[in-house]
Amino acid sequence: MSLHQPRIEVTIGNQCLRLFDGSTVVREWPCSTSRFGIGFTEGSNKTPLGSFVVKEKHGGGAESGTIFKSRKAVGLWQPGMDITSDFVLTRILWLHGLEPRNANTFQRYIYIHGTNDEKGIGRPGSHGCVRLKNRDVIELFDLVPVGTQVWIGE
Repeated sequence: MSLHQPRIEVTIGNQCLRLFDGSTVVREWPCSTSRFGIGFTEGSNKTPLGSFVVKEKHGGGAESGTIFKSRKAVGLWQPGMDITSDFVLTRILWLHGLEPRNANTFQRYIYIHGTNDEKGIGRPGSHGCVRLKNRDVIELFDLVPVGTQVWIGE
């Protein structure tokens, strides 16, 4: 599938991430935003709102379940292993805020990424990032380039 005008929208109220091509919804996945709510402060573990862009992508071609620390592969998570830690798995789409209120998003390391808590997808549970199931983040990663617009709303 080739998208001409890809755009991502995350709706916190229903924990849903939609991928648009122009005004057409192409795909829709359940997601998980922060269990601490909405916010912009560094260290708050809250999900910021507003307009963003995918500034960097990491993990292309990595095995599903690859654990990333500081965007470097450090191991492989498999079902049955720890789900209490908030691992960054499989792929990373690193967001950069485009508004004064969310301008610190890149420095806060707010990502769209895979998770080791796939059962928690569909309800708030992250530490600020937007989590997807690992197969879903692979699909999204492959469909959108760096520079893709992202909107996170209530």
